[in-house]
Parts: sequence; structure tokens; C-alpha cells
Amino acid sequence: MTTPPLDDLLARLHVVAIPMRVPFRGVTTREAALVEGPAGWGEFGPFLEYEPPEAARWLAAAIESGYDEWPAPQRTAVPVNATVPAVAAQRVPGILARFPGCDTVKVKIGEPGQGRSDDVDRVAAVRDHLGPAGRIRVDANGAFDVAAATGLLARLAPYGIDYIEQPCATVPELRDVRRALARGGLDIKVAADESIRKAEDPLRVARQQAADLVVVKVAPLGGVRRALDIVDACGLPAVVSSALDTSVGIAAGVALAAALPDLYGACGLGTLNLMAGDVTSDPLLPRDGTLPVCRPVPSAELLQEYAVAPAREKWWRERVAACYPLLPA
Repeated sequence: MTTPPLDDLLARLHVVAIPMRVPFRGVTTREAALVEGPAGWGEFGPFLEYEPPEAARWLAAAIESGYDEWPAPQRTAVPVNATVPAVAAQRVPGILARFPGCDTVKVKIGEPGQGRSDDVDRVAAVRDHLGPAGRIRVDANGAFDVAAATGLLARLAPYGIDYIEQPCATVPELRDVRRALARGGLDIKVAADESIRKAEDPLRVARQQAADLVVVKVAPLGGVRRALDIVDACGLPAVVSSALDTSVGIAAGVALAAALPDLYGACGLGTLNLMAGDVTSDPLLPRDGTLPVCRPVPSAELLQEYAVAPAREKWWRERVAACYPLLPA
């Protein structure tokens, strides 16, 4: 990977703050730093609570996008899923209306402060909207223990669940959920997300047969090429997801999905629909349920419109400087 001097990186930085249409993971305004490199634009947007050792991988991904070429694509467009945050069931149709052509939906479950009936009602509303043919996936972000996960999945099974993403926090728990589902005759796959992108050993999931597939994100794994290497080493089908990115970050996710030899259906790269703005006048939004392989170019006007206050820009620049010495080799 090309590693530019820190001064060059900081000189090319633009920091933006874009409001969310719907709060997602507690985020109401999404902040990110964009870098214009010789190869294109990169995005550095680790969530605010991430410390430099973890955030440094996000910086590596931004540098790769800005300074290096992505791997050759094996497809020219990538199918994407709709994403439904942990909202009340009556809000589901309005959210899905923003995802025309998407026949796969990922539904957030396990939100703190909500009951499991809220999860069931939300999934039921998605199934009503999709009809019998569409795919439904659920994402718990590690919210449950094994008993709670399997109990909830028994309630959700009548709605036709493709897979549950990260039902529990640990790899042994994922393995136990997978085994419990098989014993109970529930045809629901287990997908690993945090156990890949937050793990010191992302291959442990495959070694312990704890998942049927992996969900990978470019930024937390340090770039498109590193993510490809991890998927290859895992030997499991993969879905690519985003991290509440602008079109710049979404494009890197599309590049990864396009380069994967074995892509497991629609990817979670339609999340720009959850944001109330973007940095380019031609946002990377799904059309007929797909996204093209491309490199969006932010406009000077939108970078200015969404520019953060000087104090926040200083904070982000200091964050980049703190991450820079920790860039992965």
C-alpha cells in the first residue's frame, strides 16, 4: 500500500457532517473526513468512540482508495439490500419506499430499550411489504446470548429468515447458535460481522465452524485488498456491507463486492438512503436494486455545504495524526 507523508494527507483532507434521515446506531449526524488522492477519493469515518488502534485500519482504507488502484472487478454492478433500522413497525413502508427495486431487506433487531415483540412486529411488517418472495435478513450486532437468540429466531422463522448477522458477541456463542438452529430444524444461516472486523484473529470464525458466511466492510478491515485476503482465507461466502458512508465510502464497498469471486447475494451498500445528503451531486443510490462500479467525485459546493466547524475539523485532523503511526504494515 502507498503511504503518503502525513502532511500531504492532511493537506488533502475535507471534513463533513451530514444529517441522518433516521437515527442509526444512535447516530443522528454522520461525520467523516474525505481525502483527495492521485487515484481518487478516500473516506475516513470511524465512529467517534473508536480509539486510534482500531481507527487506524479505517485510515488505511481511505489511503488505499485515494492513492492506489482497486482490484479488477469481476462484475460491473452489485445487487444491494434495503436496510431497516430499529424503528416502529408502522415506519417500515416509508423506509422501504427509499429502496426501489431491492428485493432483500436487512432488519436491525436487539435494540437496547426495545422488547422482542418489537423485533417480531418489525420483521412482520417487512414481510408484508416484500411479499412471499423477498429475502429477509436480521442483524443483532451481538445483542443476545445463545438462548435469547435461538428463542427469538424460533419466533421469526415463520417470516422466512435468510440469515441472522452476529446474534451473539463471541465466536463460541455463534457456533452454539448455529448448532442449535440445526438441531431445531430451523433453516436460518449464521453470519459473522463483528467477529470478523473487530477480531484480532478474523479466521477463528471459519476454524470453529461458527458461521455459514461472513459480512465484511472495507474500512474496518483496512481496505479492499485486505478484505479480499480475509475472505479468501476464511473460505466462506461473503456479503459486503457499509458503515454509514458517503458515496465515496460506498464506492469502496462496491469495489470489494465486485472483486469477490463468491458473492452471497445482495450487499448492505444502500445505506446512503438513510442519510439526508451526500458529497456528490450524483449520489451512489440503488437503481433497480443495484449499484454500479465507479469512483464518485465530490463537488466543491457540497463539501462546503456540509463542512464541519473549525473546532471539529481540528479534532479530525488530530485524529488522523494519531492514527497515522499505527497504520497496518
